Amino acid sequence: MPEQTVRWVGGLDGRMEVIDQTLLPVELRFIHCRTVEQVREAIKVLRVRGAPAIGVAAAMGVVVAVQDASDDEREVLERVGHAAECLATSRPTAVNLFWAIDRMKRIAQECRGKGGRAIKEALLKEARAIRDEDAAMGRHIGDHGQHLVKEGCGVLTHCNAGSLATAEYGTALAPLYRAHELGRRFHVYADETRPLLQGARLTMWELQQAGIDCTLICDNTAAVVMRERKVNLALVGADRIAANGDTANKIGTYGVAVLAKHHGIPFYVAAPSSTFDLAIASGDQIPIEERGAEEVTHGFGRQTAPAGAKVYCPAFDVTPAELIAGIITERGLIEKPDKKTIAKMLK
Repeated sequence: MPEQTVRWVGGLDGRMEVIDQTLLPVELRFIHCRTVEQVREAIKVLRVRGAPAIGVAAAMGVVVAVQDASDDEREVLERVGHAAECLATSRPTAVNLFWAIDRMKRIAQECRGKGGRAIKEALLKEARAIRDEDAAMGRHIGDHGQHLVKEGCGVLTHCNAGSLATAEYGTALAPLYRAHELGRRFHVYADETRPLLQGARLTMWELQQAGIDCTLICDNTAAVVMRERKVNLALVGADRIAANGDTANKIGTYGVAVLAKHHGIPFYVAAPSSTFDLAIASGDQIPIEERGAEEVTHGFGRQTAPAGAKVYCPAFDVTPAELIAGIITERGLIEKPDKKTIAKMLK
């Protein structure tokens, strides 16, 4: 497995490190985030990305914010509040970000009256717990989903939902890793995932590191590999899941689900319970982040569109629950997800 995407090194006087994913697959480099503003920037520009990893990064970002504060309780609590506000503006769609921030704020409030030092130590403990819990969730998702990856099958995945998008093991790639560990042979087709090529740059890098047989395809080749029966299963991650099972994931996921439905191929989503937002009734209410035009017109620094071209660049789309065969969580598989089956699993 690749190294941990987000990690805390040392104790309270230690440091937060993340893999700079903008440099992959050419260079594997850890960067040291020294301020909460640097953590926000790392999330905003996708140095760290993927809903679970963003949540872990946000939790550790709160710790970074209080590190150089005095042990005065009031100052520490003010730092926590500022960090929460700062980090919450980084990306709007991934619910894990807000879930992790709320956990850190709650811990700080529960420690009121114990002194600034105690609050700092409790925050670091909670951030580490969030990381460890996510790593365990990935393992459980792998266990609950590995049976879907049959011997000799072909699997299509979109974007990156492996160890780079989480604390350690992954979501959509977790069943693939587990099936591989069990000795099963299969083949993965990875969509390149335009415009930032997370599938080409990150998923292919991960799968090759793990020794899994894989092929990179252009996004618009997905229909062809389905029609040619090279694919028997579609498996993706999620950034937010509404109460009715509508799922937000990287732009292009909705198209993959429609194609899978047409070709009679089961389409599964893998995500931890922290990705569910039961306060949102349906996908229509999920906030969709819109990225800058330059990601389309000047991808990776080269101009590929006429100057002044108008651009529509949503980072995510929403797949209706009726197109989803099941959602794999750390608690088990939710088949035919809807409000009732989701509530039963997450109760």
